[in-house]
Formats: sequence, structure tokens, C-alpha cells
Amino acid sequence: MLVSCGGSGKSAPETTVAPAVAPAVETAVETAVETTVALTGTVSQGNAQRSAQNYLNIMPFSRTGLITQLEFEGYSTSDATYGVDALNVNWNQQAKKKAQSYLDIMPFSRTGLITQLEFEGFSQGQAEYGVSAVGL
Repeated sequence: MLVSCGGSGKSAPETTVAPAVAPAVETAVETAVETTVALTGTVSQGNAQRSAQNYLNIMPFSRTGLITQLEFEGYSTSDATYGVDALNVNWNQQAKKKAQSYLDIMPFSRTGLITQLEFEGFSQGQAEYGVSAVGL
């Protein structure tokens, strides 16, 4: 690269910054690509993971309920399980959100709501947490 320093007619010496930076950039890009591949698994597993996240953005699910939903969409049990588990979801928070969504549309007793959440696939502990978290 030539840099002119004004009207003297002389050109500045050629300077090259890229070689010192390029190896670091290439290494960072390679690491990012390797990390992405490690986190997303196969294409089908990555698709299952994105589908699971899309569902969770719309409504709360239990782990088993979300896996079942992905299987209904045609994902294998293995890919659906991978996709859900790759998200690191707080299932207690999902139980709380689901409990609140039920209470928003109809009244429940504490026991009735726990039973409903367990039917939805939440563990007893998650269901109890969710119901307590919404005030029942």
C-alpha cells in the first residue's frame, strides 16, 4: 500500500499491517467455526435446536413436551432431544410461565394446577415451583 504525504511528490514507503493481524484473525475465525460446529451438531440437530428455541419464544414448554412437539414435526427422538438439551433452558421458569398462562385464562386450585403442569410434562418439583412462583 502506498501512502502519499502531500505535495512533495514523494511516496511514503510501502507499509504492510495485514500480515501481523491476519494469523490472529484466521485463528479466531477457525475457532468460531469449530465452536459453532461443536454446539450445533448435525444439520438436523441444529434445525431441531432452532425449532425448539422458536417454540420457547412463543410459549412455555416442559422439556418432554417440547421434545414431543419436535417429534410431531418429524424430528427423530435423538435430534429433538439434542435440540432441546442444547438450549440450557431453566425448566422451573418454564413451569412458572406455563402456570401463569393457565391462570390468565381460567382459575385453578393449587393442586389442580400442579396436576395440570405434571400432565404437560413438568416434574413434580418443577410444577410445584411454578405454582408457588405465581402465588398459589
